[in-house]
Amino acid sequence: MSQPVQPPNQPQQPFGGQPVDGNPYAGQPGQPAAPTGNPYGQPAPAAPTGNPFAGQQPGQSAPFGGGAPFAPAPPARNNILLGVLVALGAAIVAGILYGVIAGSIEREVGYAAVGVGFLVGFASSKIGGSNPAVIGAAAVFSIGAVYLGQLVGISMVLADLAQIPFSEVIGDHFGTVTEAWSQEADFMTYLFLALGAIAAVGGAKKAG
Repeated sequence: MSQPVQPPNQPQQPFGGQPVDGNPYAGQPGQPAAPTGNPYGQPAPAAPTGNPFAGQQPGQSAPFGGGAPFAPAPPARNNILLGVLVALGAAIVAGILYGVIAGSIEREVGYAAVGVGFLVGFASSKIGGSNPAVIGAAAVFSIGAVYLGQLVGISMVLADLAQIPFSEVIGDHFGTVTEAWSQEADFMTYLFLALGAIAAVGGAKKAG
């Protein structure tokens, strides 16, 4: 009886190896291990996170030798000396303006005195902070600013009556100006001085 003929080119299993999972060469001695997907055996790099400094260890400095970014400097506040100087400068400017207004209309305006004090207190506290020394200086300088404005207003009136320059009245007849202020001072005059000081305190609190 004849033997059945084997089909041609049937794969052989050399050395008696058994196929594993359909791979006739798996598990055979002398064969290299299957590739793992990384031909160099190095760990795969981490996926980018959007942060160029991610992965740095704590304590490591930023690239190019720079450390952590500096915090912004706080605004220059609570400077007592600077706040007092600002109060003095604002008092001089506001006092002159107040005097020009009073001399032009030949009368004092309570709202103007309040505005002088508020301006002095607000400006000084905006720079020097809410320190009691700054607020006290603003109140005192506001009284001086209103007084200065009253003198300027009187000088303008006297210069107009005497038909002489304003600078001559201030320079050569300043004693006459102060004497005229003393004679003309009444309750409203001192009230305006007080309003300037009160408004300075309010302006300082508004700024603080």
